[in-house]
Amino acid sequence: MRRLYFASSYVMVADLTCKAVLRYARALANHGTADIVTIPVITEGGSQALAHLLLGPNSQLFSTPIEESQDEPVDTGVIAELERLTRELQPSRPAWPQEMTDIPNLSDYDLDYLDTL
Repeated sequence: MRRLYFASSYVMVADLTCKAVLRYARALANHGTADIVTIPVITEGGSQALAHLLLGPNSQLFSTPIEESQDEPVDTGVIAELERLTRELQPSRPAWPQEMTDIPNLSDYDLDYLDTL
């Protein structure tokens, strides 16, 4: 789990979701455009919910790990869609293992099909 800081607050998200959001935000910023994304998060009370983030050229995002965190709300459909949108904007960007190396590789999660996207 990671804290994804956005505006003056943060949401708690799965590592892979965080990585996909940051990659898509970078692609949007490089293209000078914006989008709203919906991602699964863990609330302060520990339940799962959805967060809606407006990502654009002026988004200032960063993330930090949460030690000893609970199970992550991994939604492979959300991650795959964010990666698809990122590839549309930046088809030549580095592959997952070559960036944000503090977040485990996809192969560490049972999401092998994402490697083919």
